[in-house]
Amino acid sequence: MKLSDELLIEISYVQISKYRTKTMKSLEGEVLIPSQIAKNSGIRTNHISKVLSELKAHELVECINPEVRKGRLYRLTDIGEDVVKELKEE
Repeated sequence: MKLSDELLIEISYVQISKYRTKTMKSLEGEVLIPSQIAKNSGIRTNHISKVLSELKAHELVECINPEVRKGRLYRLTDIGEDVVKELKEE
C-alpha cells in the first residue's frame, strides 16, 4: 500500500520524538486522561501536556471534552490511527 505524502510527513514527525511515539502508541484504541497516558508510556506528566498539544496541532490526537480543566479525555484521530498502524509495522 502506497502511503500519502501527508501521512508520511506525520509519521516522521512522530518518529523523531520518543515522547510523541510513546504517547501515540499508548493512545491506540483508547480514550485516556493525561495521567493515564503518562503511566502507560513512562513519560512524566509535566511532559505529556506539551506532547499532547504538539500532537493536537498536527491533528493526530483530539480532546473530546476540552471544556473541562481536569480529566480531559484524549484519543487518536483517524490520521493518528493510521500513523500508529504504520509505526507498529516498522
